Amino acid sequence: MTDGQVADEKFLVLVNDLLASGEIPDLFPDDEVENIIGSMRPEVRSLGLMDTRENCWKFFIDRVRRQLKVALCFSPVGSKLRDRSRKFPAVVNCTAIDWFHEWPREALESVSFRFLQEVENIEPQVKESVSRFMAYVHTSVNQTSKEYLANERRYNYTTPKSFLEQIKLYRSLLGQKSKDLTAKMERLENGLQKLSSTSAQVDDLKAKLAAQEVELKQKNEDTDKLIQEVGIETEKVTKEKAVADEEEQKVAAIAVVVSSKQRDCGEDLAKAEPALQAAQDALNTLNKNNLTELKSFGSPVAAVTNVTAAVMVLMAPGGKVPKDRSWKAAKVMMAKVDSFLDSLINFNKENIPEACLKAIRPYLQDPEFQPDLVASKSYAAAGLCSWVLNIVKFYEVYCEVEPKRQALRKANAELAAAQEKLTAIKRKINHLNENLAKLTAKFEKATADKVKCQQEAESTARTISLANRLVGGLVAENVRWAEAIENFRRQERTLCGDVLLITAFISYLGYFTKRYRRHLMENCWRPFLSQLKVPIPVTADLVPLTMLTDDADIAAWQNEGLPADGMSTENATILTSCQRWPLMVDPQLQGIKWIKNRYGDQLRVIRFEQRGYLDAVERALAAGDVVVIENLGETLDPVLGPLLGRETIKKGRYIKVGDKECEYSPNFRLILHTKLANPHYQPELQAQCTLINFTVTRDGLEDQLLAAVVNMERPDLEQLKSDLTKEQNGFKITLKTLEDNLLSRLSSASGNFLGDTELVENLETTKRTAAEIEQKVKEAKVTEAKINEARDHYRPAAARASLLYFIMNDLNKIHPMYQFSLKAFGVVFQKAVLKADPDETLRQRVSNLIDSITFSAFQYTTRGLFECDKLTYTAQLVFQILLMNNEISPTELDFLLRYPVQPGVTSPVDFLSSHSWGGIKSLCSMDEFKHLDRDIQGSPKRWKKFVESECPEKEKFPQDWKSKTSLQRLCMMRTLRPDRMTYAVRDFVEEKLGGEYVMGRSLDFAVSFEESSPATPMFFILSPGVDPLKDVEKHGKKMGYTFDNNNFHNVSLGQGQEVIAEQALDLAAREGHWVILQNIHLVARWLGTLEKLLEQFAEGSHENFRVFVSAEPSSTRDSHFIPQGILENSIKITNEPPTDMHANLHKALDNFNQESLDMCARENEFKSIWFSLCYFHAVVAERRKFGPQGWNRSYPFNTGDLTISINVLYNYLEANLKVPYDDLRYLFGEIMYGGHITDDWDRHLCRTYLEEFIKPEMMEGEFFLAPGFPLPGNMDYNSYHQYVDDTLPAESPYLYGLHPNAEIGVLTQTSEKLFRTMLEMQPRDGGVGEGGGMTSEEKVRSVLEDILERLPEQFDMAELLGKAEERTPYQVVALQECERMNVLTQEIRLSLNALNLGLKGELTMTSEMENLQNAIFLDAVPDSWAGRAYPSTAGLALWFNDLLARVKELEAWSADFILPPAVWLAGFFNPQSFLTAIMQAMARRNEWPLDSMCLQCDVTKKNREDFSSPPREGAYVHGLFMEGARWDSQTGLVVDARLKELTPAMPVIFIRAVPVDKQESRNVYHCPVYKTRQRGPTYVWTFNLRTKEKPSKWTLAGVALLLQT
Repeated sequence: MTDGQVADEKFLVLVNDLLASGEIPDLFPDDEVENIIGSMRPEVRSLGLMDTRENCWKFFIDRVRRQLKVALCFSPVGSKLRDRSRKFPAVVNCTAIDWFHEWPREALESVSFRFLQEVENIEPQVKESVSRFMAYVHTSVNQTSKEYLANERRYNYTTPKSFLEQIKLYRSLLGQKSKDLTAKMERLENGLQKLSSTSAQVDDLKAKLAAQEVELKQKNEDTDKLIQEVGIETEKVTKEKAVADEEEQKVAAIAVVVSSKQRDCGEDLAKAEPALQAAQDALNTLNKNNLTELKSFGSPVAAVTNVTAAVMVLMAPGGKVPKDRSWKAAKVMMAKVDSFLDSLINFNKENIPEACLKAIRPYLQDPEFQPDLVASKSYAAAGLCSWVLNIVKFYEVYCEVEPKRQALRKANAELAAAQEKLTAIKRKINHLNENLAKLTAKFEKATADKVKCQQEAESTARTISLANRLVGGLVAENVRWAEAIENFRRQERTLCGDVLLITAFISYLGYFTKRYRRHLMENCWRPFLSQLKVPIPVTADLVPLTMLTDDADIAAWQNEGLPADGMSTENATILTSCQRWPLMVDPQLQGIKWIKNRYGDQLRVIRFEQRGYLDAVERALAAGDVVVIENLGETLDPVLGPLLGRETIKKGRYIKVGDKECEYSPNFRLILHTKLANPHYQPELQAQCTLINFTVTRDGLEDQLLAAVVNMERPDLEQLKSDLTKEQNGFKITLKTLEDNLLSRLSSASGNFLGDTELVENLETTKRTAAEIEQKVKEAKVTEAKINEARDHYRPAAARASLLYFIMNDLNKIHPMYQFSLKAFGVVFQKAVLKADPDETLRQRVSNLIDSITFSAFQYTTRGLFECDKLTYTAQLVFQILLMNNEISPTELDFLLRYPVQPGVTSPVDFLSSHSWGGIKSLCSMDEFKHLDRDIQGSPKRWKKFVESECPEKEKFPQDWKSKTSLQRLCMMRTLRPDRMTYAVRDFVEEKLGGEYVMGRSLDFAVSFEESSPATPMFFILSPGVDPLKDVEKHGKKMGYTFDNNNFHNVSLGQGQEVIAEQALDLAAREGHWVILQNIHLVARWLGTLEKLLEQFAEGSHENFRVFVSAEPSSTRDSHFIPQGILENSIKITNEPPTDMHANLHKALDNFNQESLDMCARENEFKSIWFSLCYFHAVVAERRKFGPQGWNRSYPFNTGDLTISINVLYNYLEANLKVPYDDLRYLFGEIMYGGHITDDWDRHLCRTYLEEFIKPEMMEGEFFLAPGFPLPGNMDYNSYHQYVDDTLPAESPYLYGLHPNAEIGVLTQTSEKLFRTMLEMQPRDGGVGEGGGMTSEEKVRSVLEDILERLPEQFDMAELLGKAEERTPYQVVALQECERMNVLTQEIRLSLNALNLGLKGELTMTSEMENLQNAIFLDAVPDSWAGRAYPSTAGLALWFNDLLARVKELEAWSADFILPPAVWLAGFFNPQSFLTAIMQAMARRNEWPLDSMCLQCDVTKKNREDFSSPPREGAYVHGLFMEGARWDSQTGLVVDARLKELTPAMPVIFIRAVPVDKQESRNVYHCPVYKTRQRGPTYVWTFNLRTKEKPSKWTLAGVALLLQT
């Protein structure tokens, strides 16, 4: 079992049990246990033992233990194995440890030589050299990896597996390249051979062409004859066709006329039809009966007789109208009813005589001649009336139509005649057409024969032409291919050496940065090749990548989005050529972008967190897909072990994933990807994969940013450049494709290939395209040069931006919270370009761009930095910018950061320490600083005045040194006044970049919010005393996002709130709400899920969706666990209190506005106390920077304290006529601010400040809040800000009531940390020499032995108790101290002896021993000792010397128990016990009550040596130091300290006990006594010291007595 398979440490509990006892408790269920025991019984009995359950089980376990083989394979890298061996001792105690060391070079050579024996393409005598080179490559990479770790902090491992993989890759590549070369040569040789055979075939083709031409001539003649015959026949047909056409037109015209006439007749007849029908209908009403009835009328009315008369007129025969139309005549007419009806029905309606019509008119015109009217008289008469009317009406219409019908008949006759004539003509034409068709068919056949013959001739001519073109066209290729073949043959000779270099490159260099790659290739491997006895043939100037890729491949990659820099090209080459699965370290996600573009839809993208990812892997394995597993952590799922190691089974067709055998396609390809910037992968994983460092390079990023800035500034130019690049890349790809096609066709052309037009055309296309491309390339080069020249004007802006990104990216070396993504930086960059001031002149515009980009990046970065790191970043920024611009000397900067001190020198002047003088001597070794030491010694007064000035960075250097450059002045300042370096660096930044880079004003939340988006959360890095989320709530309220609107969700994480947070995120992403996730550091396990959710919601969410995250930063790098993905994609904001008075005061004022000032009626009092309170708030907040001298403990004072205090002030001023100063001070000092305070001395300090700042005098004329800073008068809100800018003195401890010395220690530490951090951030140049120093173990053993040798024996407590018979208070104190010292020295002795045995290997190293070892190595006091000792801030060496001094003091006192003349108060574990003993002794002597006594301190003018005996009462004590002031022995008063004298020693103090009522209280300062400078919990006592100044001055100055410095 390997440690990669230990997914959970709990697994090892079982392994531990198995190794220790051979069994795993509860492994078998009860029924199986019974079966086992049952099956063991016969065997136990056979051994003569009782077959009890216990014996049977023991027999079974013993057999298992004998037969079970357990092999554990654990990596020794890191502390994992060490920790496991402590937790699970059986892993070490119950195993035989076989420690596999690194293979020596001999082993490497032997193994590689053995494998090379099987390789055919290497000369036998060279094989030994190849094996030696392979071994050297491996060992040189090991050595470089150590340097890489030391310089870059990156872990690169090699293992024997890496070496074996190198051999395997070499064999594979050598075989492949050899095959490729052979194939290339064969193709070219085949091409040349085909060309030589072409000329011979041309003559045969010419003879064939002559015969074809004769045949073609005959065919042409035959065809011409046929053409004439066809022409004659065609002419006949044409003529007949013309006649027919003419006839056809005539017929058509007649048809039109006939059609028209038919239409007219039809229409008129249609009009007559109704009348005829009506007449018919009228007749239908008549019958025999009603006509008989009519006839029977005697003398009917006129209407009836008129009707019969009209009928008689109409029916008059021959048109002879009867004159007698009387009723009588009518009756005669109707005599025979049937015949009368028949005559009516058969009436000749088409021929009515004119006379009849004329005679009938009068009847028709009679108004009563209407059927309706007549009907009333007689129904039959009415029918006759209707018949007459309609018959007449019909006849009138018919008379109109008849002529037309006659005309129509005539026209029809004409049409029929014409059509008959046309039919005869068409028959004739058809006959002629048949004849013509026969002739035409004959003609077409002749023509086809002729064309075929012609085509054959042309084909032959074309083939001859093609052959000539082929031979002529390939004249150049003939030469070129011959040269290429020769070149390939040369390559074949050096192939083994060239492939060797390539293999080394691919196998080992992927994870190194550019500089290390070059170093190994040029400074290690090539020189080694040249030194070998039997040289390996290798191409002299070989660029390894050219053997694996060509221009066309690189061009295609760049078109797919691969950055164009050389490092990226190398990475892509390694990725496409390596045999082990590639693992891309790709923090900027540029590599994964290229991979996704390259493979497109064929790519399967998988993540470990997604559900069912193993199923997806299995499917891809079978399908032979390309799989990317992205966003890996530092460990991989052990299930994938066989896949990573490509451990195939069943003849390579299957691979095991988990417990399943999955089908394995040879086309399957796995690419692993991590966005961790500096992952630490275990050696076994690095051996299985090829790590490739895709981290963006400075040059690469500069080119990308140049493209971005030009694209925004000159889109036309960038488009042209982009098109040109793509075109050039396209040319390379096209040329290669054409060349390959040509060779492919030539080599595959078989038999008579001369007719292959495509081949020749392909050749000519290739030639033509090549010529065109060559021309275009020439043109493009000119164009590109012009474009590049135009683009290069913007390069300084891109170079600056690239530099800024790398400085920003390096910040994670300072703190792991500082993670920034390239994508986010790109957005900042674009916005900065848009924001830059426009300008007509290009030079100025570029300058504006640089300024805008620099300041935007500065703002973006600093808002997410802790205050303590802002100056580090700003200084790094300015130094790197100046270095890039060659404005400063790297040597001078190196001195400033490293500050090498010349050891062993003594300062010749009293105002400089020896350490400073060592720095000056070191500085003098540089030409620019020659004779600096001589000048200081020559003019000590001038230099002393400069060195001891309060703000030397503002002063001019003495003599000619004032004319030095700014950086040179910084170097000198570092040697003379290291404590002022933070101010000096700040001034340097202001001088070089501008004042805005050192102002402490924080960015408004609303401005930062504008940059946020659904994909860009805001991350608040929490600080004590600050609630940044109030800004979110306030801004949300403005924009309508509140709890009441249900679109503002605030989730405070912890206690199972993760589910609620997930629900809130899901809802907010859909609906466009805001979500606050507070304190995400409390849910470390859920953060991976949160990262995934934020990534998921980054795309496709509502545009108003926002996430605000808050977390506390981790205290150490190892305890940091917030995912990089959350940090780098967020806008990080730190809300620490600012770091100087100026910024703090502005921040305090920023909490108010004009309305706040106008709200109180008592304007003067309110504004004065308001401003004093703001100043007080700034003081108490910023005082903490002075460490324990500022506040004993750190308190989270926040803006809420200030705003509530102002509200209280307003209420009290409104409610009282007089200003209640005491009440206000009490409320502010004891409740609002005092509520935070837990230390009595800090509470006293807070009270003192308020007594100084808020008192009646503030309303009576000029009142100073600090030296040089009077309280402002009544003014408006903005004027107060202006007043602060104009009037507030420069930052100094005076503003807080402290002495300038207070900041010397703090500032010195701060500046040391500043330069140490900056030094760590510098780009390292390698070459870290492994000095001949001791190993850590040797150093620890040396210190351990030294301490044990010097450690005194313990006090004999029995003997001491016998001596101390009286048990006076002093003796009791001495005995207690001796007991405590025994406990401490015993712990030291025991722990050191145990560690000594552990280092020898005689004891198992426990974690306590390891902690002790680490502490000794780091010169720190081990925790186990410190817990039994007294408080101390010293390192181990000084602490132990101090311990020996304490033991010596105790030995002297305990020898006779007589009180020493002067007691070393600092030498006690518990000084309070000694001071109490003084009071006890006095109380016993005078029989005073102890609780009514106190200590009286009188400071003498003497030192310890001046005392030979103790006083009669009380005690003399020595060894105290004063911090914050000094004791003036002449006046016997506390006075201001001297500059740079931080903790002056106190003279001996006489301490005695007096009754409380006799204690001096006037003109005394109650001075606290502390054990160490850490103050706080080390408080001892309060000594009353005399002073002429107000005691409040010393309180504010933090004056105290210390027992240790």
